[in-house]
Amino acid sequence: MANLKDLKNRITSVTSTQKITRAMQMVAAAKLRRAQESAEAARPFSERMAAVLANLSAAMEGREGASPLMAGTGKDQTHLLIVCTAERGLCGGFNSSIAKLARIKANELTAQGKDVKMICVGKKGYDALKREFSSKIIELIDLKAVKNIGFTEADDIASKILKLFDDGQFDVCTLFYSAFQNVITQIPTAQQLIPANVEKSDDAAPLDLNGAIYEYEPEEDEILADLLPRNLAIQVLRALLENGASEQGARMSAMDNATRNAGEMIDKLTLSYNRQRQAQITSELIEIISGAEALNG
Repeated sequence: MANLKDLKNRITSVTSTQKITRAMQMVAAAKLRRAQESAEAARPFSERMAAVLANLSAAMEGREGASPLMAGTGKDQTHLLIVCTAERGLCGGFNSSIAKLARIKANELTAQGKDVKMICVGKKGYDALKREFSSKIIELIDLKAVKNIGFTEADDIASKILKLFDDGQFDVCTLFYSAFQNVITQIPTAQQLIPANVEKSDDAAPLDLNGAIYEYEPEEDEILADLLPRNLAIQVLRALLENGASEQGARMSAMDNATRNAGEMIDKLTLSYNRQRQAQITSELIEIISGAEALNG
């Protein structure tokens, strides 16, 4: 059994840890609102861009000259996985859930005889995957120095992807990130970027044109040549913003749990300290009384 000094030191240590976790929870809560607003603001633009591409692809259906970014290379041999995680930990299972989804996908592709390449955006995803897939990771993109993720960072990542695609380094590209739902729930998501997934959902409401007939100017292929690379950057930006909100939500929840657990541990240690102290005082009193009686006798 630990002595009183050890118990007191333990209580002091856990109390200090509790102060840190409470401070981290408050910081995450302050950052969450801005990150959530940015993620929610990016969704309509991303969804509308996908709708425009869906309409253009429908107009291009059956015609020659479709962009490889939409039609693909005609092969399905080499897959590029873009794994977006955080640069820091202490956010519960946020990083591990994304890495787990990417790991499952990579293992499935490998079992099918496909070639797999990875780009890790964020150090934590790299740390989680490097032991098993070190030979498949071709680049680590570090965003630790970036305070506010913006279109510039997303466009740089998209440019790297496009260069690899133009060089024939892969056939299919899939993006992994965590979609923010609320503070408690973040959903690991896999989104295919190349070939562009522009299929409309079955439950989507049809677009009412009131009988209007319209033409594209310039031609559809020229519009797609400009929109497809831009759409790639926009989808990457949305993923980064969703990740930012999910990270802060997960950290807020994890630090709240850690603070509560520290409080419970402090209560148990304090109770043990008080009981042991009381037993020690009682023992000392018994010794004093016994010594006094011996002297009087």
